[in-house]
Parts: sequence; C-alpha cells; structure tokens
Amino acid sequence: MTNRGIGFISDKRKMNLAGHEIIFGKRTYIMGILNVTPDSFSDGGDFISIDKAMAHVKEMLEQGADIIDIGGESSRPGHTRISQEEEMRRVIPVIKRISQETNAIISLDTIKAEVAEEGIKNGVHIINDIWGLQGDPGMAKVAAKYNVPIIVMHNQEGTEYKGDMVEEIKMFFKRSITIALEAGLSEDMIILDPGIGFGKTTEQNMALMSRLGEIKALGYPVVLGTSRKSMIGKVLDLPPKERLEGTLATTVMGIIQGVDIVRVHDVKENLRATKVTDAIVRRNNNG
Repeated sequence: MTNRGIGFISDKRKMNLAGHEIIFGKRTYIMGILNVTPDSFSDGGDFISIDKAMAHVKEMLEQGADIIDIGGESSRPGHTRISQEEEMRRVIPVIKRISQETNAIISLDTIKAEVAEEGIKNGVHIINDIWGLQGDPGMAKVAAKYNVPIIVMHNQEGTEYKGDMVEEIKMFFKRSITIALEAGLSEDMIILDPGIGFGKTTEQNMALMSRLGEIKALGYPVVLGTSRKSMIGKVLDLPPKERLEGTLATTVMGIIQGVDIVRVHDVKENLRATKVTDAIVRRNNNG
C-alpha cells in the first residue's frame, strides 16, 4: 500500500494473518477475550490454568471468533502492575499451545515491548497496546521489526480534557501514527481503538460511543472494546457477567458507525448480532 500520510481514507484493507485473509469493510470481525490473569474485572482467575485457557480458546473458535486476544496483566482500575517476567510466564505457554493446536489469529494485549517481541517469536500475529505506542518507546520498533499489525488504543491518566474530547483523541492517534511510521511500520498495519473505559468517565464513554464515526473517518480499521464494561453496568445496574444485552447494544452501535472488530467475552451472541447488523449496514460492501 502506498503511504499517503496520516488520515487517508481507504474503503477496504487486506491483511493475511495465520493463513486467514482479513478484508476490513466486508464484515465485522470478532476478537474473543482470553484473560490469563487472576484479577481482571470480569473473568479474573477463570482461565489461569493452561488447560482451562485452551478449552476456552477452542470454545470461542468454535463459536466463530476470528481473533483470540490474550492478556496477562489486568488493566482494570486499581490493578496491580506486574513484571515482564511474570507477564511472560502467564502468556507465553498459552500462546505456544494455541499456535500448536489451532490456526487462530493471535493478538497479545501488552504494554511492554519485550513481552510483545517474545510473543511474536512464539506465534503472536497482532500486538494490542493500550497506551497506543506512547507508553513503552520500544513498542513501535518491535511492531516494525516484524511488520505485525498494531492496535493503537487511546488512553490517558485521569479524565480531564482541555477541549473537545474526540478532537483530543484524534490528536493522540495522529501522534501514535507518526510514531509508528517513523519506526518503519507500514501504514496498513495500524488499527485504532478509541479506548472505551480508559481515561474517560461514564458520560464521556457514552459521548464517545455516539461519535465513533469520527474515529473511523481517520481512515484506519477500528476496534471497539465495550464488553461487560462499567458504563454498561451503571446503566443497567448489573454485575459484569450479566451485561450481555448491554454489550450487544454497543456492538450494534459500533458497527453502524463503521467499527471493524469487536473485542468481546461472549462470542456466540455477539457474532449473531454482528451478522444481522452487517446484513443491514454492509449489504453493498461484498463486491
């Protein structure tokens, strides 16, 4: 793909990962969440054994997940930071097993460049960085070295925005994209995530959900991660594992505004919602 600078519009982009052809714009892709952590907000401790993790991976793949996103360090509010050695101890054995036993596209949710590189060496296809290349300065170099896609998520400390929130998020992304390009990563390897639930109040999350089209207009594939999050819980007054219907509402809202990937805990139900929504909003995109 020819580099046309920051913010170009492309109707369809293709990625070939693990033998799978991803064509953004044709349909919505499902990213199934695998937390191998003891303290994640929704399913902490559920899949910390390799056998339980693998059983869950295979279940999500059978239900229609396109991508498995593995996280070894919780990012929930008040989480405890862990060393890169501990993070690798949690994720690398699982990555190896998934690579050996499936042909799944594997995404690694990490903010550490050395963990990302070790993951890539053991079968990871996508890096998911919740600090959008603006945390660990080595992350962009690792992605460029192996030319793997990078999910660039918006994040910040605190919830204060000096001006229009979405405009500030867009400026954050432009900085991240510049970092990626200057490191040598090809532009078609960049995916954006608006960061629902990170550096935002419930009201700010709701406002951002209504303006996702402005993020999509930057011209890059967009990931939406709202599954079971607190903004849904506050509306419904329900605990994380009872927020399915609320999650489905946000999935549909995202697709209507052009989201390409939804990152979810409940694969089967979200896939059904995406199929119906895609049939309506993407019916002319399959040529």
